[in-house]
Amino acid sequence: MSKLPYSTKDVHYDNDKFRHRSHFKVLSQSLTNSSTRISCSLGKFLMLLLISGVACLFLMNKSSPALETNSVQNANFTEFTEVAYQRPPRLWRRPPRLPPRLTPDEMHKKGSRLDDSKWVSRQQKVKEAFNHAWSGYKSFAMGFDELMPLSKRGTDGLGGLGATIIDALDTAMIMGENDIVKEASSWIEKNLVSRINERGQVNLFETTIRVLGGLLSAYHLSIGGNNSTNPEMLLEISKVLGDRLLLAFSSSSTPIPFSDVYLRDKVARTAPDGLSSTSEVSTLQLEFNYLSEISGDPKYYSQGMKVLEHMRSLPKVEGLVPIYISPQSGQFSGENIRLGSRGDSYYEYLIKIWIQQKNRRDTDLKYLYEMYTEAMRGVRHRLVRKSIPKGLVFVGELPYGSQGDFSPKMDHLVCFLPGTLALGATKGMTKKKAIESNLLSNDDIENLKLAEDLAKTCFEMYEVTSTGLAPEIAYFQIKGENENGPHGGNTSSEYLNDIVIKHLDRHNLLRPETVESLMYLHRITEDPKYREWGWQIFEAFEKYTKVESGGYTSLDDVTSVPPPKRDKMETFFLGETLKYLYLLFGENDVLPLDKYVFNTEAHPLPIIGLVDEI
Repeated sequence: MSKLPYSTKDVHYDNDKFRHRSHFKVLSQSLTNSSTRISCSLGKFLMLLLISGVACLFLMNKSSPALETNSVQNANFTEFTEVAYQRPPRLWRRPPRLPPRLTPDEMHKKGSRLDDSKWVSRQQKVKEAFNHAWSGYKSFAMGFDELMPLSKRGTDGLGGLGATIIDALDTAMIMGENDIVKEASSWIEKNLVSRINERGQVNLFETTIRVLGGLLSAYHLSIGGNNSTNPEMLLEISKVLGDRLLLAFSSSSTPIPFSDVYLRDKVARTAPDGLSSTSEVSTLQLEFNYLSEISGDPKYYSQGMKVLEHMRSLPKVEGLVPIYISPQSGQFSGENIRLGSRGDSYYEYLIKIWIQQKNRRDTDLKYLYEMYTEAMRGVRHRLVRKSIPKGLVFVGELPYGSQGDFSPKMDHLVCFLPGTLALGATKGMTKKKAIESNLLSNDDIENLKLAEDLAKTCFEMYEVTSTGLAPEIAYFQIKGENENGPHGGNTSSEYLNDIVIKHLDRHNLLRPETVESLMYLHRITEDPKYREWGWQIFEAFEKYTKVESGGYTSLDDVTSVPPPKRDKMETFFLGETLKYLYLLFGENDVLPLDKYVFNTEAHPLPIIGLVDEI
């Protein structure tokens, strides 16, 4: 940006605030700067004589040898004037000095420094929150999957593999919390393999994204210079766990894996209804692909990618798919189409796997980008609506398929979509750079606009409640639907009447999806409002979910103050929510989006083909 013109009066302004200006210079400037002709009355003449006499006294004293010697010995002018010379009282008062006048460019730089300082401080607050969450877990639940912070005990809801430890490990590494890294790494080295051999049922999807993904991310970060972990140990355990999880694939007669693995028995089974979730079977590939990359064994890549190759051939509705699929038949089951639970990360991984495999984007994996592009067109055509009366853009559902009625229901989980849309549009570069390089297609431009509109809606789902925290599910007012339904409680919200929060949907599980999208959009659009929105959300978490004895808790009702609590700290609060907030408030070159892809549990994995550059 070129510098703007500024007053020529300031061109010769003395910007050194502490530099001594000679009295002679003061006198000469005061005489020459007058813009009007001086009429020399007798009083003014006498005053000038008096001023001249004082100036002569100063000059005579300043030129004395003693004082010249003293001035050489004393660089500090203040000390010189106070010790070597007692200044006579001033006979007139000099006008006050103005502060240095900055050019617009200089003012921008100064403001940037102040702004950077603010976000460094706020990032530190997130780090303190992470330490508080870990301290509660370590004190009351070390080795369990999750902390119950109010009861001050642990619980195993994810198979008993110590999921919080592994989910939090790379967050601690990114934050530079080496003591926590050492504690987590030590526990993993001593306990995880025996847990894998001794524990029972685990869900294929949850174990892959949280445990395997966490191990793989920590492996990569450890070979990048973190000396608190042993990368060889992490790789070996990843292979042990990966081999056990492959049972879900080898047990199925189709490319669609079973949903559950029994670790101790080394068998896999379907869920009781015989079905797998669409999102679960298609949200394994980032992790399995990277495991093949670092182990040199292609079997993980092969088994994972068979799923997507098979799904490529199945019938869809403008790229949209039902939320269930059968491992027995290999076909979709039912007609329910949504981007919330059981559907969400299918769409997320289409674009992220394509991004991950840099050298195969234009060859054998081009179909993933095509499937993603078609699906996002289907979202815009079939699922996007605006609320009334204020026109919030939201993504609804088709619970009875393309021929059934539209439902204005939107899970908080759908708030992953703004970030994914922005990433898919620019492929990780900034919006400005993508536009300047003429790299955005019409689909990209529409998706980026939708991303920004949806991020606004996701933020308003927080802003509309009494606590400033979003519910698990929201409904949106549309013509003939949800009229006069229960609202969020914040009567000052502009969108109070647009968003309906039903009684059974008012809980908050410390979810990350909105702050995830804010991180992507801030990096891609460079708009500071996304940081400010993230800070508001963080402050609400601090105010209403923090437990003094350690940890943070889920809430039962975000529309009432004080909110009733649920006594559960999900692993993703440390693995995702706080990580995304930390990255949102930090520098964009930490885990840059053109070199890393985050799995659906926020574990960063390097883009394959760029490994040597990272």
